[in-house]
Amino acid sequence: MSIAKDKELSALNSPLQLSTVFKPKIWGRKDLAPIYPAQEDADLPVSRKAEISRGASGPGELIGEVWSNDDSSRFLNGPVAGLTLAEVSQEYGPALHGRAWEGARFPLLAKYIFTSDWLSVQVHPDDDYARVHDPGNVGKCEMWYILEADANAEILVGVKPGVTREALKSAFEKGKSKELLIRHRPAAEEAVFLPPGTVHALGPGLVLFEVEENSDLTYRLDDFGRPGLDGKPRPLHLSKGMDVIREDQPPQCRLPRWEFEEPFGTRRYITACRYFALEEIFLRKKATFKSSPQRVEVYTVLQGEGRIENTAGWLGYRTGETWVIPPAAGAYRFAPLDTTRLLKYYVPNLVQDFRRPLAAHNIPPEDIAKVVFDI
Repeated sequence: MSIAKDKELSALNSPLQLSTVFKPKIWGRKDLAPIYPAQEDADLPVSRKAEISRGASGPGELIGEVWSNDDSSRFLNGPVAGLTLAEVSQEYGPALHGRAWEGARFPLLAKYIFTSDWLSVQVHPDDDYARVHDPGNVGKCEMWYILEADANAEILVGVKPGVTREALKSAFEKGKSKELLIRHRPAAEEAVFLPPGTVHALGPGLVLFEVEENSDLTYRLDDFGRPGLDGKPRPLHLSKGMDVIREDQPPQCRLPRWEFEEPFGTRRYITACRYFALEEIFLRKKATFKSSPQRVEVYTVLQGEGRIENTAGWLGYRTGETWVIPPAAGAYRFAPLDTTRLLKYYVPNLVQDFRRPLAAHNIPPEDIAKVVFDI
């Protein structure tokens, strides 16, 4: 029987675990601690073994990204167990995405990134440019939340003042653009906002969480002449990249930290725009939340173990897992066995979800604007 025929009997009314997908990268790592610490294969749960077998093609491979949600991610419980995110998005539509989302594809993409070398210098287009020049794609607005940073770790965000477009293009062509870009040393728990048009790159020694529009559309500008996984130089996209660069766009680093006490622990409003919002929730005791009929919400577990419960029953959660809260889930509760650190991402109502709560904590509008972006 098809998903469509089962749809009426298969309400998405409970939290759903989604498998993560491990992706090899030339700049990745073998050690994915602290999110995915090394374990003997016999100690891994069946779901984690499946994730690793899909993501890595051989032992010892460098993993650079672990996608919290991907079109190929599979649901691990509930009426859609065994189906991919793409399949369920296509068949269930608003029952998974919420009333406010009109697209057929899942509205968000999020991933962990683990670096041991420089990533390429990149830029992303906005939606309008993508529709015209890469039909079938949307643009890419994104943010980074730094989880760990070595003492000498660096990122590149934006173009140095006074650098001409001609000089920038020449540097890209020669593989020597780093010196023309703004270097920044990030710290753990720092947020960086990257609107379309921002030239950027990640350096070695970082663990971070990235949230973005559900788009992998990237224009590579400088890969420093190195070979890819296939031994061949990776292609550059200079024509399109130069079209979309906004060289006068200032870097949005060191965003203010707005964190407040809650009955269950603390909540931090990290950043938000019309495409996504990210909150960090620390649980020291049980916490009850309620789903929204307007949207889907997703949690990734940064730290801790416990149970996630609702009227349909309960399931255990652990570090590194992804949990999807469908609009019809209703009330649900996290019951931590130890201190739990969650990242929650969703498509927000900027007034209700960020501006109003921050104003209620007496944050002035000009400071709210430093974490809530109108783009």
